Formats: sequence, structure tokens, C-alpha cells
Amino acid sequence: MTDLSPRPDLWSLDPEVLHLNHGSYGAVPRRTQELLARLRTETEANTMLWFRSVADRLTTSRLELAAFLGTDPAGFALVPNASAGLTAALAAIPIPPGSRIVLTDHIYGAVRYAAERIARARQAEVVIVHVPLEADDDTIVAAVGAALDERTAALIVDQISSGTAMVFPIRRLAEACGDIPLIVDGAHAPALIDEPAEDGADFWTGNFHKWPATPRGTAGLVVAEKWRAATMPLIVSWSEYDERLPERFDMQGTYDYATWIAAPESLRVLAELDWPVRRPQLTTLVEEGAQILAKALGSDLPDVAHPAATMRLVGIPFDATRSPNAAEEFKIKVSRELKAEITLTGFDDRVFVRLSAHAYNSLRDYELLASRLPTLL
Repeated sequence: MTDLSPRPDLWSLDPEVLHLNHGSYGAVPRRTQELLARLRTETEANTMLWFRSVADRLTTSRLELAAFLGTDPAGFALVPNASAGLTAALAAIPIPPGSRIVLTDHIYGAVRYAAERIARARQAEVVIVHVPLEADDDTIVAAVGAALDERTAALIVDQISSGTAMVFPIRRLAEACGDIPLIVDGAHAPALIDEPAEDGADFWTGNFHKWPATPRGTAGLVVAEKWRAATMPLIVSWSEYDERLPERFDMQGTYDYATWIAAPESLRVLAELDWPVRRPQLTTLVEEGAQILAKALGSDLPDVAHPAATMRLVGIPFDATRSPNAAEEFKIKVSRELKAEITLTGFDDRVFVRLSAHAYNSLRDYELLASRLPTLL
């Protein structure tokens, strides 16, 4: 039987701090940190030898990461983060003047900015579709489908929304798109959704530094076969004219390739944690923790039709409009005075604490937050 006790010993996190926001920047296990340190030492011992070895090592790592996603390695490229993957996808598709890029109002802020930038450059328009938190799959597909027409150059949609921790029906949205390119922001999906890149999107991009717990700066871009020839890395380097999609993304000048090469070590840690069993256990944990926090705050848990695994929202009586930086200032105050790391998100004029758990968390973490947080409100 799998031991599902919390495993903070696998990480080097400060034990005096409540770490309740894995979903933002992740946390790298000790073993992966140690491997990363050895690789960087190797880099500095003989830099020329290191860079001669990088290509083969990247191929090995890339194949392991593609296998973890369950996707075709010929269409899987390494990128620094999901934002980079999404930007490369937008650059690959035709966006003529007068066309429309369709998003939902759950979209990550940086993704919206990327869409707006390219829309301005191409004299196109960004269209935002409202999707209620409680919307079921039929409602989501109907709302998004109503915004798609002959002017639509692309649909960009979250697989798991960052701010609202909501799972979107990617396969059904792909069917609704028909010939319209579908770009999926799967930033939170690896390790939370099995085979997240296999639901019919033209482009899918996701971060490995979140639940797979790899070094930050490790992400993937999965490209459907029809778009592979047109998809180019954002940096023009020596691999720019490689005929194969993955390899042309590999060598981006003097990037710190140690992060990509070390990434599979975190996948092995995940396997040793028996992740398929631990993930639902963490979901139960964060649900119970959310209920405890909501009771302490005199708040509620919003009705999210399809909440993501290991993530939950808790309403918080907080006025985020009192100043432009109110939410950020409050998080800093929580960190400094309560020794807790949380994040606040907002949707439909409501503010939430978004809880996200990993194997180092325990119910005691949420009980302590519930006892402390009301003192600052």
C-alpha cells in the first residue's frame, strides 16, 4: 500500500513557512536541485565540452518529457515557459487584418497581452467571451462557439484556468473550431490531466515547473503536424533552419540548458510518490483545507462546475479595488506577518484565495492559515 503521508523531506522548503501556492512557481525537489547543481558545475569546469554535449542530452530529456505527456515526440518542442510557447504559436498562424482572436474571460493575463500585441500589429481584434464559473461543458461550448465565425483567426483557451482553477472541455472546443486554429494554454495541466496535449488542439503549451516540479524555465510546446513546418522559435539561432520541429527549438544560444536536462529527475520523484494515487489524495486534502479556511473567513466555496485537481478557490472578504496594488500588498503582508505564501485571484468582481497543493502539504497547513488569516482582514 502506498504511504500517502506528506513528504516535505523531499523538498528544501523553509519549514517555518506555510507553502500554499504551488501553482504559481512550483517547488523543485532536493534530488533535482542536486542534479542541477552538478550539471552547472560541469558546465563551468569545461564550457566548450558542455556545449558539445548539450544536443544529445536535450534529445534524451525531450523524449522523456514527451513520453510523460503521452504525446508524439516529433511534434514536441522545449520552450522556457507556456507564454513562450503560446507566442510561438501565434506567430505561426495567419492573422490577417480585420480578423479576430477569440479568448475567454478566464484567460491568463500574460496570454491576453500577447494576443492584444499581435492583434495590434496585424490590425486584428481581440474578442473576450464571458464564461460563468458555474458553466458546464455544454454552456462553455455554446458561449465560445457563438463567438466563432469566418473572421476568427484563432481561439485561445485555458485547459485549466490559472485564476479560477477551472477545467475546460478542450476536445469539444476543438470540434467546435472546425478549421479555426485552436491554441490551448495548458500551463497548469501537466501532472494534473493525463495526456493533456491529446485533445485535438493545433497548438498546446504547458509548464513542467508546476506539478511535475521540474526546474523553472522548463515547458513544452506540442504542435499538430499541419503547423510544424511554420512553427519557429522566438530566438533566431543556429538551429533556426533545422527541418525538424523539436531540434530547431533546442539550441537557443547560451541558454541555461541544465534546467531542461535535469527536468526528468523530477518526473522520477513524482513516480516514486505514486502520483496517480497521490493526486486524488491531494485533491481531497485541498478540498478539506478550503472548507476549513472558508469557515474561518465566514466565506464560501464558489460553485465551479469542473474544478481542477489539487486546486480550490475560497472566497475572501477583501476589497481589491481600494488601490491598484492592494492584492499584491496584502500577499506581502501575509508573507511577512503570518509566514504564509498564498495568492489572490479575482473573477466577476469577487476575490478568492486560490489554494494549490503538492506532496509537501498537510491538513495542518490549512488549519494554521485558517487561524491566522482572519487577523489581517
